Amino acid sequence: METRKRILEIATEQFARYGVRAVTMEDIARQAGVSKKTIYQEFSDKKDLVKEAFEKILDEDRCKLAFILETEDGVIEHLVKTSKMMRERLQNMNPMVILEIQKYFPEAWRMFEAFKVEVIMKDLVKVIEKGKELGYFRAEIDSEILAKTRVNQITSSFDPSNFSNPNHNLADEQMVLLDHFLHGIFTEKGRIAFTTQQAIED
Repeated sequence: METRKRILEIATEQFARYGVRAVTMEDIARQAGVSKKTIYQEFSDKKDLVKEAFEKILDEDRCKLAFILETEDGVIEHLVKTSKMMRERLQNMNPMVILEIQKYFPEAWRMFEAFKVEVIMKDLVKVIEKGKELGYFRAEIDSEILAKTRVNQITSSFDPSNFSNPNHNLADEQMVLLDHFLHGIFTEKGRIAFTTQQAIED
């Protein structure tokens, strides 16, 4: 079990840093200090390893989001912390990973599609509804539609055409889109509270 866990941790880190196709099973074996045969005893092939590595990333994010929801009563604190979480995740990930998963590992990509609906969408709807009740978001907005809009914003930057632009920065783009989204639904009370909380977190 420890060997499998180590292989998975090394693979996840290597894929995130260098991209999926650039990292070979030999690279992972060398980094993990095991033989390639040992990897194939734990994972049937590279697709299986990629799927589990991607699942590990999504599970980590799912746990972080659940923890934030459970421990933070404040809508604004939740927004700032999830924003920070997203920025850290994207800054530490080679954007080519997204493109490669989409193109060559459809099973892993389907997990992300499910994650968008079952985790991100549900989390956003809860936060927007609570923010409306507390006066941070405009009362007339439709929570479901706005949550869907935000999810579409997230996935729009994963368009393959973006990756041909050497100046494309996934983390920066997502932060700009999030800022635009939030300031479109904030009341003045929400805008002030968010700016104040950002200053505290930074």
